[in-house]
Amino acid sequence: MNDWLHIIGTASGKKALQAAALNDVAKAKAFGINSDNVEQVIEERSQLLQSVLPVFSQFCQHRLHRPWESMLPVLWEWWLPLAMKIASQKQQLQRPFIQGILGSQGTGKTTMCQVLGLIFQEMGYRSASLSLDDLYKTYDERLALTQADPRLVWRGPPGTHDVELGIDVLEQVRQAKTTVTIPRFDKSAYNGAGDRTQPEVVPGIDILLFEGWFVGVRPIDSQLFDHAPAPIFTDADQAFAREMNQRLSEYLPLWNRLDSLIVLYPIDYRYSVEWRKQAERQMIASGKSGMTDSEIEGFVNYFWRSLHPELFIKPLTTSPSLVDLVIEINQDHSWK
Repeated sequence: MNDWLHIIGTASGKKALQAAALNDVAKAKAFGINSDNVEQVIEERSQLLQSVLPVFSQFCQHRLHRPWESMLPVLWEWWLPLAMKIASQKQQLQRPFIQGILGSQGTGKTTMCQVLGLIFQEMGYRSASLSLDDLYKTYDERLALTQADPRLVWRGPPGTHDVELGIDVLEQVRQAKTTVTIPRFDKSAYNGAGDRTQPEVVPGIDILLFEGWFVGVRPIDSQLFDHAPAPIFTDADQAFAREMNQRLSEYLPLWNRLDSLIVLYPIDYRYSVEWRKQAERQMIASGKSGMTDSEIEGFVNYFWRSLHPELFIKPLTTSPSLVDLVIEINQDHSWK
């Protein structure tokens, strides 16, 4: 820690950081860094780093079980400037800010939300996180849904969420209510089927981080399913994909309440299969129950048939009118 603080505490060290920030053209553009403001930006980021390091190091030790030094590059290059960008957008908006975060499992969206929350706290902002999972319909509602449509055997696809509940939460935030009631979902209830649990009442929120595997995803041209990628093979697969596409329309009023959307985008969407296998193996090794490799493949294929990443998420990465920032994820989970 002292070595890093020494670097940012010297004039030569800050000059090097300024040059590095300008040389990374894509990041400089994303975070509004230019030759006129780079000195001020690096100074502000350096001060924020020193402020957040004590709580960040504790977070790495107790939550990530990793040395904080190994997480320092992503903190400096991504999480700090991202927090500063969101805070600036919130100030310009002059009302609570709702940041959407789209990312599949393994992209790091949950960890990012937790770290951003620590940074916002150091900056003096009250923040909270809401997952799309928190908006699942109740166990009884989903049971009735599955009985009506056996294809909805898993929670997660469009149609398994209470969109009106989500709209109510986002409206509470946008209207700067003194307290906001955030729904929570217990995935362990009913032997893993999951159910709504006691909501969390949070004091007035300045910044809400709303994350999920298809947050911000919009319906596409139904003709694209005529020649869809694997695992959409059969007529039944295409019919299911088309219906899920139609149900996405129900979510548009929810997405329209986002002030910004960030996409955490694996450079190859198929990485998510291996990431899920790694996670399940770790669970099994720790003595918990987990899925086999074949079960995982079937599970992931189900979600790809409902909303295929190539069809729904890839187009968003080239849509600046809908997406504020795209962060590419490598196979080793690192960002670029």
